[in-house]
Amino acid sequence: MTRTWSAILFDLDGTITDSAPAITNSLARTFALLGRPVPPASELLAYVGPPLLAAFREYAGMTPDEAVEALAVYRADYQGEHMLDTAVYPGVAGLLERIHEARIPMALATSKPEHSAITILEHFDLAKYFTVMVGASDTETRSSKADIVEEALTRLGAAGANLAAPVMVGDRSYDAEGAAAHGVPTILVEWGYGSPAEAAAATATVYSVDQLAKLLLG
Repeated sequence: MTRTWSAILFDLDGTITDSAPAITNSLARTFALLGRPVPPASELLAYVGPPLLAAFREYAGMTPDEAVEALAVYRADYQGEHMLDTAVYPGVAGLLERIHEARIPMALATSKPEHSAITILEHFDLAKYFTVMVGASDTETRSSKADIVEEALTRLGAAGANLAAPVMVGDRSYDAEGAAAHGVPTILVEWGYGSPAEAAAATATVYSVDQLAKLLLG
């Protein structure tokens, strides 16, 4: 696997931050507010990563209209202090700093709403390492991972980044599939929320930040 990357795209939840507690707690409150049975925590973990509109339809069997309502309730609950009930994975901040010092452009490419993702990165003083930060649009017109990766590449290109050899770093098959739609290989991290079966969609998998650093920086 080549180690000479011209740009690096990072997922957020399950890759940079352990945000499952914040997300699953808000999801539990969302189901309760909607008068629906609250799934067990183990089932709610499946919602961490994919676009939530799709997750509500796939995992909870909601209609498109019900999913839109659920998303609105979730987002209202998730804002503020609940959103920051998260932590940066050990070693990741240092790796981002090293990549930045190596002058490799980085983009955030997350299914989380863009304003929420930026708030989280700013809270942990990580936003300064990214050339561009892209998430889902408030209207959900940009919500699929493929669309988010496309927008991240567009913004990187507009910022003057070399897009000859980009790579995606994520933790779910959605990351790999969204990147593959644009010919971008993916490194999946095992510390996130994906299952072993999802690794089949990736170009490579790593179990530690040190391993990831070797693939990204050589």
